[in-house]
Amino acid sequence: MSHLLNGVAPLPHLGVIRVEGEDAAKFLQGQLTNDFGLLDASQARLAAFCTAKGRMQASFVGLRQGETQILLVCSRDVLAPTLKRLSMFVMRAKARLTDATADFELRGVAGETLKALGPVQPPWTRVGAGTASLVHLYPADGQPRALWIAPAGETPPPGPALSSELWLWGEVRSGIAPITAPIVEAFVPQMLNYESVGGVNFKKGCYPGQEVVARSQFRGTLKRRAYVAHAQEAVQAGQEVFHEADPSQPCGTVAEAAPAPQGGWDAIVSIQVAAASAGRLNAGGPEGPALALLALPYLLLADV
Repeated sequence: MSHLLNGVAPLPHLGVIRVEGEDAAKFLQGQLTNDFGLLDASQARLAAFCTAKGRMQASFVGLRQGETQILLVCSRDVLAPTLKRLSMFVMRAKARLTDATADFELRGVAGETLKALGPVQPPWTRVGAGTASLVHLYPADGQPRALWIAPAGETPPPGPALSSELWLWGEVRSGIAPITAPIVEAFVPQMLNYESVGGVNFKKGCYPGQEVVARSQFRGTLKRRAYVAHAQEAVQAGQEVFHEADPSQPCGTVAEAAPAPQGGWDAIVSIQVAAASAGRLNAGGPEGPALALLALPYLLLADV
């Protein structure tokens, strides 16, 4: 199926927050789970914006745009509330946050089309080409993927058209779920494996929710993880997941889902580790669509 993930996809579900000013990096350093103080032009960052209780209210792919500007690409359905909440913390910092979605073209580039643009790089590598940036992402089904970001009006890379639906399916298959409206405040970063895919820096200074995130990591209290799953019927983000051992209460939540081109639906589910080991799983209710867990496409960091 992996050959389906080839071409250039429109990404209407994504938006861009621009953070500009001499304190842009310093400001984000104090708010997000990843290190923006050390962010340079050759890298991008996966990062989450958490509540004081460590729950993710947004996730971003962040990259530098010149000396005093950082762009945060996020799900468009959480952009407005996220922009409002982040702006409340600016205080005296020399940083200004704006919705810059209209100022940029965003495309997903995958497969042979991406390889034709140059060597495939490790995830979160940023390659600049003129005014455009190419941020390499985690692969899906072995197919390389990247986010192409350029000023509005710029011509996207050449290649066959890839549908937004197939791109979203590839996102599910990559095993990394972004925060969208149905799952705001549902997870601490490790419940979506963010610490295993470069989304959390445990050496950096304070940010909202840091103590909870660190405690989850170092005290071995991590009871939920993200898994890729397949269902024959439709499932959707935000649905609860049930295990046959205890149908009276959910053991997890669907984080992201997309129709699979081979039929059925693929999903990322965050569930109790114990529930993943054996037994029947259903989405939406004890009698809902059955979920079959698939192999994770990356290794989990061993619990410290």
